[in-house]
Amino acid sequence: MAAAGHLRPGSYLGDVSALSFLPSSPRPLLLAGTGSELLVYEVGAARLLAAFQVFDGVRVHGIELRVGRPHCSTHSLAVFGERRVKLLSLGLRVSADGSDVSDLLLELDQRLPGFDHWVLDARFLEVDGLLAIGLSDNSVALWDLSKRVLVTRVKSPDKCLLYSMRMWGDSVRQLLVASGTILNEILIWKLAPQNLRSSFLRSYEGDTSGVNDSETIHLGDNQYMTVHLGRIKEHEGSIFRIAWSSDGSKFMSVSDDRSARLWMLSFKSPSFVNQPASQDSVEIIPKLTLFGHNARIWDCYVSDSIVITAGEDCTCCIWGMDGKLIKMFREHIGRGIWRCLFDPSSLLLVTAGFDSAIKVHHLRDSIFHDKAEDKVVCNSLNYDSEVFVLSSPSVLGQCGPLDSKSEYVRCLHFAEENVLYVATNNGYLHHAELSNIEDVRWTEIIQVTEKAPIICMDVMPTYSNHSLNREDVIALGDGRGNVTIVRLTSGSIEPKVKLSFTWPAEKDRQLLGVYWCKSLECSHIFTADPRGVLKLWNIRDALFSSTDVINAPQKCPLISVFESSFGARIMCLDASPREEILIAGDKKGNITAFPFPKILVLHDSCVMQQKMPSCDRFKGAHGISSVTSVNIKDSISDHIEIHTTGGDGCICFFKYGRNVRKIDFFGMRQVKELGTIQSIYTNLAPESQLSTYAIGFTSADFIIWDLENETKMAQVSCGGWRRPYSYYLGMVPEYQNCFAFVKQDHDIHIHRHWASTQDKKLLPQVLHLQFHGREVHSLCFIDPASYSNLENCSDLLIATGCEDGTVRLTGLLTCSSGRWCSSKLLGEHVGGSAVRATCFIPRTYTITDKSCNYSLNDISDNIALENKDETFLLISVGSKQVLTTWILQPRIENGQVCLNGLDVDSKQSSKNLESGDLAMSFQWLTTHMPPKLTRNRLKAGHIKHSEEGNSSVVQPNLGVMDHMENDWRYLSVTAFLLKHPVLRLTVCFVVVACSDATVVLRALLLPSRLWFDVALLVPQASPVLVLRHIIINASHCKDDAGDRYLIVSGSTDGSITFWNLTETVHGFMQLISEMQPHVSIDCQKRPRTGRGNQGGRRRWSSLANHSLKKRDGDISPPDGSNLSTPYVSENSSETSAVDNTQNVVHEGSEGSNSEIPSSTQSCEIPELRPIQLLSGVHQSGVNCLHISYSTPDKSYCIISGGDDQAVQCFIFTIGSLENCSTTTARLDSHDNGILKILYQHKVPSAHSAAVKGIWTDGAWAFSTGLDQRVRCWKIGSSGKFTEYSHAIISVPEPETLDVFHDRAKTNYQIAVAGRGMQMVEFSPPEDD
Repeated sequence: MAAAGHLRPGSYLGDVSALSFLPSSPRPLLLAGTGSELLVYEVGAARLLAAFQVFDGVRVHGIELRVGRPHCSTHSLAVFGERRVKLLSLGLRVSADGSDVSDLLLELDQRLPGFDHWVLDARFLEVDGLLAIGLSDNSVALWDLSKRVLVTRVKSPDKCLLYSMRMWGDSVRQLLVASGTILNEILIWKLAPQNLRSSFLRSYEGDTSGVNDSETIHLGDNQYMTVHLGRIKEHEGSIFRIAWSSDGSKFMSVSDDRSARLWMLSFKSPSFVNQPASQDSVEIIPKLTLFGHNARIWDCYVSDSIVITAGEDCTCCIWGMDGKLIKMFREHIGRGIWRCLFDPSSLLLVTAGFDSAIKVHHLRDSIFHDKAEDKVVCNSLNYDSEVFVLSSPSVLGQCGPLDSKSEYVRCLHFAEENVLYVATNNGYLHHAELSNIEDVRWTEIIQVTEKAPIICMDVMPTYSNHSLNREDVIALGDGRGNVTIVRLTSGSIEPKVKLSFTWPAEKDRQLLGVYWCKSLECSHIFTADPRGVLKLWNIRDALFSSTDVINAPQKCPLISVFESSFGARIMCLDASPREEILIAGDKKGNITAFPFPKILVLHDSCVMQQKMPSCDRFKGAHGISSVTSVNIKDSISDHIEIHTTGGDGCICFFKYGRNVRKIDFFGMRQVKELGTIQSIYTNLAPESQLSTYAIGFTSADFIIWDLENETKMAQVSCGGWRRPYSYYLGMVPEYQNCFAFVKQDHDIHIHRHWASTQDKKLLPQVLHLQFHGREVHSLCFIDPASYSNLENCSDLLIATGCEDGTVRLTGLLTCSSGRWCSSKLLGEHVGGSAVRATCFIPRTYTITDKSCNYSLNDISDNIALENKDETFLLISVGSKQVLTTWILQPRIENGQVCLNGLDVDSKQSSKNLESGDLAMSFQWLTTHMPPKLTRNRLKAGHIKHSEEGNSSVVQPNLGVMDHMENDWRYLSVTAFLLKHPVLRLTVCFVVVACSDATVVLRALLLPSRLWFDVALLVPQASPVLVLRHIIINASHCKDDAGDRYLIVSGSTDGSITFWNLTETVHGFMQLISEMQPHVSIDCQKRPRTGRGNQGGRRRWSSLANHSLKKRDGDISPPDGSNLSTPYVSENSSETSAVDNTQNVVHEGSEGSNSEIPSSTQSCEIPELRPIQLLSGVHQSGVNCLHISYSTPDKSYCIISGGDDQAVQCFIFTIGSLENCSTTTARLDSHDNGILKILYQHKVPSAHSAAVKGIWTDGAWAFSTGLDQRVRCWKIGSSGKFTEYSHAIISVPEPETLDVFHDRAKTNYQIAVAGRGMQMVEFSPPEDD
């Protein structure tokens, strides 16, 4: 709790800039510096032990640990940042049983005076009792630890600015300094006693520069001088980081030139370091040059066996001393990995970067650990990881080109880690026992009739009721259209065929798939043909027949036929007899729902063959990429959840209403690391934390990706997914996974990593929350009233938009010292376009205009409905004029286990949280994309003239238009929700400001997701940077005209403008109520993925000549309406891209040919002129603006901040809005038109840099600026405001600010974001 009347900076969530291991009993701890905080983690348990505020607004850049006695409970460390150094004492209190750290205490031991240059490194010199501090002017300061005084400062002969410096040694005599300059050079120098001056000069007079500039220093009774040992010029870029080996014999340097170089120090006299009096000379020898990063390299580590580098490309590379790349991690996002840390004793590798995440890897337990341990630990056993090659007996010896009669592997399928089934082109099915890779036992199971090729195979493991032996039921589909079922039991020596039978399912070459369904067990099986037809066969009687004849003919009746209207081959399916639904995904990315009555699969059912029509379908669920898996999830709500994966690298979430029987899209997660996702796997290890994995491929590699920890668990180069392959995962995929694939040499290559998990504990991968990887441009609080009971609310949710195009929802536990608890990725804007502004809509208003046709009884009847079905929306806008809408969806306790794992990108261990997950989330609702450059936005260079007869015709310059198509970006947004009192329609009015100096009013119809352009707000001479809206309640107005809707904007020219939207809004609502376009127009279904047909070059469809067809005859707008026929801005490019057609057809009814205008259509919309323009409010751009309402005097308070560093506040009332024209005035003018200025006040230099964020409630105001300060202002009754308090924050370059006023606790929670995000708490004095 903040002290009353003071601002208290809270938790910072941003880049991690320092890492260090702290030896501790019973296990090492990890120290991390983020912002001004020092975090202490227990790595094994992924537990945050403590967080300490070390500096005031200064970022922690480095942590240096003082070597102490083993098992000491108190550790000394030096923490430095910018120009400051502090010596701290960290005390540990271990639990009674010695197994856990129960308490931590951090005390300030010494505070060093501020330096005139930045501190780059610190080193404890234990022999001399000194602390060496390396500074950016290429000097070293020596601090006496016992006397607590600065002894001296040693300057290098080469005086230049540095990017990096690292020191090595335990004494002044041993101290070696490596300096990375801004001139792409590395300088190696040291300290030497003064009596060696002549010896040094004689040694280097032949080939050394700079020694003549050596300086003499005094240290106690000794005189020291600095000696230049070498200069390295091989790098072609600035030196960002240098790392010494533990013995000081070599060092590593990384640079802006994307290279890492290893250097050896060769001393001609072995006593050079310890006895400088007898030294002769030193030689710097280049050892290795490593290239492999695609961007600048930020950090490095070197030991006797491995080299580690981390860079701006978000990769961490592990290299052998031979220069070969052993492993590469790519699990961070954004601007790169700042720090990497390796502990040779435990083989723990820790990386941290701009995205705030701290990720831990255990090299020994990695899938590539055999290579890593060969380099790191020579005596390690590699028994649990195997790579071997085998060949099917029937394929062995095959060589040369293949034809239709050649023998080769068609299908692979793991039944368990030691059992692999292989099907071939000549109809053979083989069983391979892999327990002993030196002696693989092959068993020929069967050859299908007529030696037909086996086209498809599926295996269902079962267990006998009488024994624990596993039985495998194998379904084979061959080229003749026959299905063969084989039932095998595991024998002591080889498997035994217990039963097999065959029946014709399709014509020749028409059987492409056989599918078991787990919910149906082995009693029924599905077959698929090329035309999208599924057939369900009953094989219960045949499979469990009492006959002893293996190949006895059996009768397998056809139960049902399911035919997809898309006509594409079914690739996957899932059926739920309990929910009576079947979901099938096809090759062209569509999913179809079929009724699946329970009677079809009842044991005593005698259902005759019947055809099941589809009950709903969803076109383009995965674009035009194949659907690879379908999973129906149980749910206690009124809808069924459906999870699908596809070849577009996406996981899509749908819901199917039990009553309405319609498939609705409600979420998607794109896994950028995978080109295609084959399936989702959830581990069920009882002792491990629940994790979800995506199994898929890149262009040539098989990958297992941990979705919760954003970690690559396995990677195998296999040539891609088009070759025969199979995989099998154990309870813990990190330790148990198998993958087999066929290469062009017809051999089967198997990678198996299978270790017992009983004696191994899963190492958590993520210690600190992963946040945005780039700058945050916008944030807004989510009102807790929209998702929880305020009395029991202990967490706050903040939505943020980032430069990389992502939108996140981050949770803060206010009852746990303000710690961040979770950060969920909501989604990404199309093409990764930067998010510039966000807006949360906390409430819905009911329109009360008399022009709408309804009765008072209708209103009263619908009030309850409005309160029950409240809608909460989040709007995000940004580059390329992308406008995305998200809808709030409270989480359901049951039936969400898998979804939580897929959605939550990073969260700390439940041991560290009071609340494990978010109580709610936002789901994607719709995305509005702009048309091509329209004539409304043409400028002088965008048109051309052509002569036709005697007239001059102005035409668009298409070349310029195409070039300028995506150059514009949205800068700000504001929105409000209106509900029609009679119709079940809610309209979201969205006002967006674009960088081309236009402001547009758009309307989103819910739930149909239709977009309309309603009005253009003109004129604007300068781009608008900030938008806000005012809704004047009808009770505050003297007339009976209903609510009033105003827009307030701040522009780059320093002006503030007011628009009246009331008539436009009422006219649009009346038009919608009469035309009801949502009935006849299809809506946008899912967002773009950026892959397949939905990515790459955008497909624009032009339907400018088509008009909106009216439902049930022609309906004309009412007379006198100021709106033309609405421009339907529905984003049909999603569907048109999939259809590859120009016209979008409404899919609600079969055979409908209704054509709708595309979002790319250009049409004329009404123009609205401002009612008031206040010029000269700021000398330059208005960066931020906020409005509050005062109930007693019914006045409004506007406070704004600008580039001129000023904060302006004025309090006003609004007069009559009837028949008002544009009025231009200055704020200090007496004639302000419809605005009656009551009070105004301005603080010219409120901040020492541009003001970027501001907020007020009329009593208190909070602002932030580029000066990295948050200031609190007290607003008096006369409108005059004064600074009450201020705080220095850890967020560099703040961009935005928002405040949540907790009236129950009478405090303010202030969130500031830029390069990271930080909370600041303010509690007003009790007298206020």
